[in-house]
Amino acid sequence: MRIFVTGGAGYIGSHVCKALARAGHEPITFDNLSTGHRWAVKWGPLVVGDLGDAAGLKKALADSRAEAVMHFAASAYVGVSVVDPRAYYANNFVNGKNLLDAMVDVGVKSLVFSSTCAIFGDQKTELLDEDHPQNPVNPYGETKRSFERAIHWYGNAYGLRSACLRYFNAAGADPDGETGEVHDPETHLIPIVLAVAAGARSHIDVFGDDYPTPDGTCVRDYIHVLDLASAHVLAIEHLHRGGPSLRLNLGTGQGSSVSEVVAAARRVTGAEIPVRVSARRAGDPARLVADGRASRATLKWTPTSSDLDTILRTAWAWARKPRTA
Repeated sequence: MRIFVTGGAGYIGSHVCKALARAGHEPITFDNLSTGHRWAVKWGPLVVGDLGDAAGLKKALADSRAEAVMHFAASAYVGVSVVDPRAYYANNFVNGKNLLDAMVDVGVKSLVFSSTCAIFGDQKTELLDEDHPQNPVNPYGETKRSFERAIHWYGNAYGLRSACLRYFNAAGADPDGETGEVHDPETHLIPIVLAVAAGARSHIDVFGDDYPTPDGTCVRDYIHVLDLASAHVLAIEHLHRGGPSLRLNLGTGQGSSVSEVVAAARRVTGAEIPVRVSARRAGDPARLVADGRASRATLKWTPTSSDLDTILRTAWAWARKPRTA
């Protein structure tokens, strides 16, 4: 397949483009490079454009002759979404609607959407399954939830088939060192912890140690970006075979606290990694851990690289690799 990949120059998008190419597909990256990187586009052509330009987007999609779309382009900083929800609704919902409209107009019927566990809000059960109540606690999660609903209604009206893949905490890097995580500013825990290990930061701020978790720090389900990428390939191939629309949680079912991540990073890097406890950060649930049984049953997908040490080893190799930012 030829697949139109919005945000393909970003962290997850570039890993998925590599996985698509390895599976025999041709990814066409559409990215405005506001947070993505030219160097990350290595497995197909790059079209520089913006989802906010509806006419330019429609032309780019038509010119690509794509059979399917993967949509990664979005704003994804939880804290920023709390203080600037206007920007998040504009980029994650309004610009996303431009993409849906372009797909309908051009006649592309298959979409894999990069969603998030943030649509659920505070976790009410031991593991989050697909039927868990959705009550986002930040605008980032709310905009993703709203766009999932838009996809549903477009599917009903226009025959769009979709897979909304709800990530838990993407982490790690390509073991070949061809792509990895580079954000500015960086807000994700693992690259920040590794920056401290490398001497680029003085300490790690832990935002709250009084959560209702075993050690008081937030618990998250970390999933290697390679495992996420493989799920995307399986999902787009499922749709290409005529399979029905899907809403799936992608996680391991195992949670790690912030303190446990820091301890594992000390073990992997051999560095001290000083910690400073700060106030809780607005919009952070205490625990987010997936029930991944539906994704395993539907896609026959099994995470193979998502143990914490493998995640940290690949991310540590990437963090020490000279590159163009």
